[in-house]
Amino acid sequence: MAITLIQTHQKEVLFPGPKYGIVLDAGSSRTTIYVYQWPAEKANNTGVVSQTFKCNVKGSGISNYAENPQDAPKAFEDCMQKVKGHIPVRLHGSTCVYLGATAGMRLLRLQNETAANEILESIENYFESQPFDFRDAQIISGQEEGIYGWITANYLMGNFLQKSLWHMWVHPSGKETTGALDLGGASTQISFAAEEKVGLNTSDIMKVTLYGYEYTLYTHSFQCYGRNEAEKRFLATLLQDYTTETTFTNPCYPQNYITTFTEAQVFGSLCTEDLRPERYNPNNIITFEGTGDPSLCREKVASLFNFSACHDHEACSFDGVYQPRVKGSFVAFAGFYYTANAFNLSGSFSLHTFNLSTWNFCSKNWNQLPVLLPQFDEQYARSYCFSAHYIYHLLVSGYKFTEENWPQIHFKKEVGNSSIAWSLGYMLSLTNQIPAESLLIRLPIKPSAFMGTLAFFAAVALLCLTYLIYLCVLSRNQRRSQHALDNMVDSE
Repeated sequence: MAITLIQTHQKEVLFPGPKYGIVLDAGSSRTTIYVYQWPAEKANNTGVVSQTFKCNVKGSGISNYAENPQDAPKAFEDCMQKVKGHIPVRLHGSTCVYLGATAGMRLLRLQNETAANEILESIENYFESQPFDFRDAQIISGQEEGIYGWITANYLMGNFLQKSLWHMWVHPSGKETTGALDLGGASTQISFAAEEKVGLNTSDIMKVTLYGYEYTLYTHSFQCYGRNEAEKRFLATLLQDYTTETTFTNPCYPQNYITTFTEAQVFGSLCTEDLRPERYNPNNIITFEGTGDPSLCREKVASLFNFSACHDHEACSFDGVYQPRVKGSFVAFAGFYYTANAFNLSGSFSLHTFNLSTWNFCSKNWNQLPVLLPQFDEQYARSYCFSAHYIYHLLVSGYKFTEENWPQIHFKKEVGNSSIAWSLGYMLSLTNQIPAESLLIRLPIKPSAFMGTLAFFAAVALLCLTYLIYLCVLSRNQRRSQHALDNMVDSE
């Protein structure tokens, strides 16, 4: 029997207790604030991080404050007051705050860089009056958003590290990573570990090293393919014959549903400006009447993707974008999850089930939806049919998921009590909670505890050895006694 203890070098002594971090996910449609917590004595070591609080900021995303940049952070106040109550006052000053803005601000920066910078500056000014350690407000790239989402999903699922019997953090033997599918309001991301043999002559393939293990990761972000921007582009395609008409039918809207938009609401985005009519007037009113036709809806939604640009190449999704073959399991979160959830679907299910639910929902009239939906909100309810057909084309016609591997997609919102979102991976990276070095991560043992443990195992080994010797002596004595008894019997 051999017992080996390995003592790792402990650079600093951290007092036990919690440590906190705050991330503001400034999306295109809204801002969400997350509070994360981990044991302070394990900082920069194991990264055992959990989400303790989440708050959805009321109102729209910060990119909608281009006209009044100074008003962008005012909406944070209610959530920030709640955040303060979830973090001990004595730790406010040491709690880092990060804001990451995504596709909505990426689009605004392309449209009006000055306005985008002013919004970020107003947010930085706001946090100067807050008690927390504000570190940064930045616009992250689509590729970063994809990578951080992939890190979050795999971190929460325990695919990077697991605790061994000896309380050591080790790389799970034979465990595969999961791909990540993120559908936001203005962009969508796909990220997964690709085959080792894929070429590295594209910016969408990269080597990522986490806890000493290297992963070949494919990630791509599609700007203007988020759910909200995609629907604007869809409405714009329905208006291509727009001249003097002001009322149009929409096969993706439920029967008996009528709504109006201004031209600015449809064509005011950078994603639809190429589709603007010659006589564009941002104040003109356009009316849409729903016809609830699932077949026509699916047919027309396909026009949002340029599948012919791939020229039948297998390693291509759409719009001529390179993509290796999808493999393994995937987790689909954000807009993917919310659409499936509206159909009472979650987790893993077949493509046939998804299509059946889509057709059933899209055939309903508007008056039936309040009863069908778990939560009724007009803006979302009218668009679930479009979203479902859009997800079908994105995943099946675009990413090449099939009837066979569709069940490997798991539509999830969270793992445990932590949301699946790029924000956790972002914080793990910025706070060095998921380091690249060290092939084997071990929980630190203080010198006194180490000596005590060593003495304990030495004592156990000595007791075991003493007990074995005792058993040997006892057995030998018993054999001698039996032998003597046998001799006495024989002599009689």
